[in-house]
Amino acid sequence: VSDNKLTCSPVSGNPLKLNYLYYKESKVHGRLGPDNFSQPSGSLPFQWMRARWTSDPCYAFYGVDGSDCSFLVYLSEVEWFCPPLAWRNQTAVFQSEIGTLLEQVGTGKESLSFMKRRIRRMAAQWASAARRLDDKLRAHWREQKRILVHVGFLTEESGDVFSPKVLKGGPLGEMVQWADILTALHVLGHNLKISVSLKELHGFLGVPPGRGSCPLTGPLPFDLIYTDYHGLQQMKQHMGLSLRKHKCHIRVIDTFGTEPAYNHEEYATLHGYRTNWGYWNLHGQQYMTMFPHTPDNSFMGFVAEELNETERLNIQRNKVNNMAVVYGKEASMWKGKEKFLTILHRYMDIHGTVYFETQRPPEVPAFVKNHGLLPQQELQQLLRKAKLFIGFGFPYEGPAPLEAIANGCIFLQPKFNPPHSSLNHEFFRGKPTSRKVSSQHPYAEQYIGRPHVITIDFNNSEEFDATIREIMRINVEPLLPYEYTCEGMLERVHAYVQNQVAWPPLSALRLLASSEGQSCVTACQSAGLICEPALYRFINIKEAFGGLDFQCEGVEFEMNHLFPAFSAEHAECGLQQDPLLFSCAGSSAKYQRLCPCRDYRNGQVALCRDCL
Repeated sequence: VSDNKLTCSPVSGNPLKLNYLYYKESKVHGRLGPDNFSQPSGSLPFQWMRARWTSDPCYAFYGVDGSDCSFLVYLSEVEWFCPPLAWRNQTAVFQSEIGTLLEQVGTGKESLSFMKRRIRRMAAQWASAARRLDDKLRAHWREQKRILVHVGFLTEESGDVFSPKVLKGGPLGEMVQWADILTALHVLGHNLKISVSLKELHGFLGVPPGRGSCPLTGPLPFDLIYTDYHGLQQMKQHMGLSLRKHKCHIRVIDTFGTEPAYNHEEYATLHGYRTNWGYWNLHGQQYMTMFPHTPDNSFMGFVAEELNETERLNIQRNKVNNMAVVYGKEASMWKGKEKFLTILHRYMDIHGTVYFETQRPPEVPAFVKNHGLLPQQELQQLLRKAKLFIGFGFPYEGPAPLEAIANGCIFLQPKFNPPHSSLNHEFFRGKPTSRKVSSQHPYAEQYIGRPHVITIDFNNSEEFDATIREIMRINVEPLLPYEYTCEGMLERVHAYVQNQVAWPPLSALRLLASSEGQSCVTACQSAGLICEPALYRFINIKEAFGGLDFQCEGVEFEMNHLFPAFSAEHAECGLQQDPLLFSCAGSSAKYQRLCPCRDYRNGQVALCRDCL
């Protein structure tokens, strides 16, 4: 295989051998009898293909060009007459040239222009990271995968509400993440197709042209499909029941996560977890989040721009000790914030980046210097001068705080008491998760923390005042967690694409029991570990309870997202009946849960130490 064009020849002078696994009835080839198929060139299917391959354009659609090699590929990969061909697996080679990627992203929407600008700006950092990871993986063969990326929320059919807002301060976090996913897959050397319209989606998944001689629902032409909830719905409408056959190939980019109780359609309907977004009956790790907040899902992430040594030194020299930048591009985010802004203004000059067309937004106090909406590079320069980046509580879990911290800012954010969730806050209502959000940016609070991240009650004026005075005395170095660097994301995506169905290894398992009323997320975290739902299958047995000194007087199998778990009241052990409900999330005062914990790589929480 060379440049995706097939060349085929016998090895060492011996003809290609082909053992047919089964014969089938076909309207094209007729009934196949028990002929001698050891020589494919003399077999009935090959004879038919030689004589009739031009009879229907669908054969050319599937790559048939009249050569024996193309007949062999067609008969093994489209009609499934013969086994897969090992030599069709190509090696993935790191690629730093981004021209072909930019062409594939396309034009015509401001959202696509934003993504292309980001890809260009970050290209050098991706190339440098690829060289480092290539050195690290030198001994590992990587299979090139055929990958479709369908960005459903940017299609006209889904409303494409984001594109008109790109230049007006609208949310950009999703587009940042998608741009980085596309770049990571491209740089890792995979065969990538990109779709941002239903027409493109139909073309890639396609119905072959012609008179119907080729199968309409043959093998999926992709090893993996990355999409979102909008795209998943569009694929269901296009593929119908055949989608079930191909579900395992799908990865859903899902900012806030989907917990198993919401994902399992029957269980969600029976137990009140049904929402507009869940119920797809996927495995939890097929959902990929922006931050590692839900271990039931996979952490995809994004990247923040890294500083070189010269830039780091310049930041230390140019920091303005009394300069603060507010996290909030939309005027509505500033409403009702005058009280603590007035306190902040006693100590610091406050800068904003709030979008406006002609007049200054009235929600922004007069003492704030508003720069309007800034291009990314100008925003970076502003953050490199500022001492403080302050959040108002919304938006939740966006990229900007990590970018500010990477540019040497302290991030100050409000604590939520009680935590925000789908039970008490409109924003989370209807989202397929029961997660309780303790602050505007829980990742920054939990995984970074002081002195770079300070989380306080903004309603306590005395605490707010004291914290600002404390910040004036603190100097911090720029900080970017490894998992949000280009190399960290490449490492993580490489591991997902190559190994996700077969890891982590059993050797990573650390079995713990939660306290009553405690989730496995919290139980594992308290031991310095991560809950790993892929390992539940090893502990969903009666013997696991004995390993933790639980004495089972009775054992029940049940569809319950808290199982496996132990009930002390009844001395009863509960085992999970449906693997789709294995969940790290969820707790009950009735149960101590069995928790499959694992270790993780330094700076890369998504991967165990032996998972690269």
